[in-house]
Amino acid sequence: MAKYKQIPLLGYHEYPVEEMMDRSQDFFELMRRRRTVRDFADKSVPREVIENCIKTAGTAPNGANLQPWHFVVVSDAQIKRAIRESAEIEEKEFYERRATPEWLEALAPLGTNAQKPFLETAPYLIVIFAQSYGIGEDGQKIRHYYVQESVGIATGMLITAIHNAGLVSLTHTPSPMNFLNDILNRPKNERPYLILVIGYPEDGVTVPDISKKSLDEIATFV
Repeated sequence: MAKYKQIPLLGYHEYPVEEMMDRSQDFFELMRRRRTVRDFADKSVPREVIENCIKTAGTAPNGANLQPWHFVVVSDAQIKRAIRESAEIEEKEFYERRATPEWLEALAPLGTNAQKPFLETAPYLIVIFAQSYGIGEDGQKIRHYYVQESVGIATGMLITAIHNAGLVSLTHTPSPMNFLNDILNRPKNERPYLILVIGYPEDGVTVPDISKKSLDEIATFV
């Protein structure tokens, strides 16, 4: 395979140290306000906003630049209902049979259960698929590398872009998620990675009073 043509790095801009400090602090303050929300308003979101956020996710670094992801944006009410019904079947199994007592104990303070109304009430669901391999124009398989890591980075950037746009989100991972391939007619080389629920928060919505670990707890400088 031929090497990529090398071009100048035109997009980089170096900031003075003081401005760098301000920008990093401002971005931290923006992101520390991000919260997972489970109650969404029935309020429309411009499609262009969602498109821009997905384009942002598509800029994520990834293995060999093979970009092993696909984002299915769902706004159709019937499809959202089908996803909710299938997800709640799996969630019921999880809460009643699959989850260990320790897992349920860890979830208990958050107040989650098998009912997932947000899958219908939110204006958009973005179902993120990880591609285990690609398919070339000749129909041959193209091996993908670091798929989980690549899709995880892209998902994080998507969540950040959603928050930056002034919306809220919820990550939802019913297990197993194979029903999403059937409902959304996705090929067998794609595996559901995560459902991202997106919209505006419902008026008066509340969130758990939780805290994040301190810098000393999550980082070591050597």
